[in-house]
Formats: sequence, C-alpha cells, structure tokens
Amino acid sequence: MEQIDFVVTWVDGQDKAWRKEKAQYAHEGKSADDSEERYRDWEFLRFWFRGVENFAPWVRKVHFITWGHLPKWLNTKHPKLHIVRHEDYIPKEFLPVFNSNVLEIYMYRIDGLSEQFVYFNDDMFLTKKVGPEMFFMGGKPCDMLAFQPVVANPANPVMSHLFMNNTLVLAKYFDKRENVRKHPGDYFKVGYPALYFFYNILEMAFPLYTGFYTVHGHFPFLKSTFEEVWEKEGNALRQMSVNRFRSQGDLTLYLFREWQKLTGNFHAKNMHKGFSYYNLSEAYEKAEAAIRRQKVKMVCLNDGNVGGNFAKIKEKIQQAFMCILPEPCSFEQDRETFGHGEEVL
Repeated sequence: MEQIDFVVTWVDGQDKAWRKEKAQYAHEGKSADDSEERYRDWEFLRFWFRGVENFAPWVRKVHFITWGHLPKWLNTKHPKLHIVRHEDYIPKEFLPVFNSNVLEIYMYRIDGLSEQFVYFNDDMFLTKKVGPEMFFMGGKPCDMLAFQPVVANPANPVMSHLFMNNTLVLAKYFDKRENVRKHPGDYFKVGYPALYFFYNILEMAFPLYTGFYTVHGHFPFLKSTFEEVWEKEGNALRQMSVNRFRSQGDLTLYLFREWQKLTGNFHAKNMHKGFSYYNLSEAYEKAEAAIRRQKVKMVCLNDGNVGGNFAKIKEKIQQAFMCILPEPCSFEQDRETFGHGEEVL
C-alpha cells in the first residue's frame, strides 16, 4: 500500500494571544468574510483524532496545522503526529494570516508530506472504519466530476466570487466541450447521482464553463497537483496571499481539486456514498442520529449561525461522539479535560 497522510487545520478562536494578534489587523478584514463562525471551536477535535486511530489506523502521518496554540490534551510526542505552525510552510511575508484559503494553497510545502494526502477541515469526522480505497484508487484521488452553475448568493457573496475566480483560471487551460469528449467516463460515470448526469447533459448546451459541483467534504490530493498549478499560476496565487482574511479576490483549494479532475488524474466515484454533510443550524438532530447510528463513514458538521443554541447543540453532538468513540486514544495525554488549548509552541 502506498503511503497516505492526513492533514487537518485547527484554530482556537478563544486563544487570547491569537485574538490580540488578529485584532491588530482587523482593519484589513472590514470588507472580508471574517465572521465569528470562521474561528469558533466546538471542542470536537478529540473525536477527530479518535476517529483516525480507530477507523483509519493505516494512515502514515497526521500533519496538524496550527497558529501555535495546542489543545492541552494533545500528545505532542505521538510518533504519527507532525505539528505544523504557519511559519513552517507559509512564506513569512504573508504572515500573520487568518485566511483559510491562504493556509490551504501552501499545504504542499509541508515538510515530509506524502504524495498522496487527504485534507480535512476540523469539522469533518470519521465515524466508521474506512480503507485507503475511500480516498485513492490506483494511486489516483477518488472524486466526482460534475458541472453546477455558480450562483449569485447575496447571503454569502464572497463564496460566489471565489467559485467564479477558480472557474476563470481553469477556463484558461481547459476547453469545456473538448474536455467532455476527451474524458466522457469521468462525466458520465455509472454510479454518479442521477441529478449530476442531468446537470452534465444540460451544461453541454453552454460552450463556456459556468462552474463545478463541489462536495463539501474531505479533499484527496496529489502533492504533484499543487506543484503543477503553482508552476502555471504562481503569480496569481502569490498575489492573493496578501489577503490576511478571506476575501472575494481569493483563489481556493477547489482550484487544485478541479484541476486534478479536468486533467483526468482522478478515479471517478460517487462521493456521496459513505459521506453526509450537515449544517448544524438546520440539521443538528439528523447529524446527531447519523453519528450515533454510524449511518455513514464520514460526516461534515458545518458551523452555521446557531445563535443561542450553540451550547445545547455542542453538548448533543459531543454525546453522540461519545457513543461511538468513548475511549481516549493514543493522541491524547489526559482522560478528563474538555477545554480550549492554551499552550503555545
């Protein structure tokens, strides 16, 4: 079996030193997407590590990206754990940075990162045993290629800009109809959801790209994909790196994901099988049930604006995780504390 690493980003939004540094640059984020939900810690991270140990013990290395703070309970001496500070892989002229898009586009520079790796946001959790074939087949990332128009969403205008920014870059290198003719099996794979067959057929009426369907879940990547995109679009990627906060001029990780797919360097697969996405402001009860009953292999628990229900929802989800992952794992050095990390590297 080829080596596969996991990469996860985490921030303790309550860390006083981090908040102080962030406040020094607050004027740069006034017109950017800087909502509290971007940095709020639900304290589910223990269960991310327990899930890795119990459900994916074959993982070679876990690269844990942090501003510098660490959970008090984390076993920093674990042989599989590589703690990565922002300054370890991001050019110092772009630091400090509070923009997840910048943190993500430089991941390929992490020291010792394997060619095949899977990136997780800290709201994506394993809830059942998985094998490497969930992420890679024949050395290629498993993914799904489908069109979906970028929509003008006034409730989240920054994301509309980001998706279109990525699409404009991709359109420089790939012709829509030619790509479909070249890789028909990647667009019309038996097993894809029927809706996306319909999207792909409908989209052929339009000669130019309107956008791509994106699964808001784990990201299986080849490090060489990053190297290829950086070689071609390094200037644009460096230009956006000055944005300390998520901004409408950013490019995102989906640029690299779609690049893999349009080059045909992926294994076509229905990405909805074994995975479910839940917005906790709308579907926390469904998320709780899915975790308790281990309905799927992975869940994404997206932090919506839950208002005054934050404490209640957090407790419910923690209880669900405790049903399936009750025992501390070797990534933990204590057995009791649930709390914010205050240690700083």
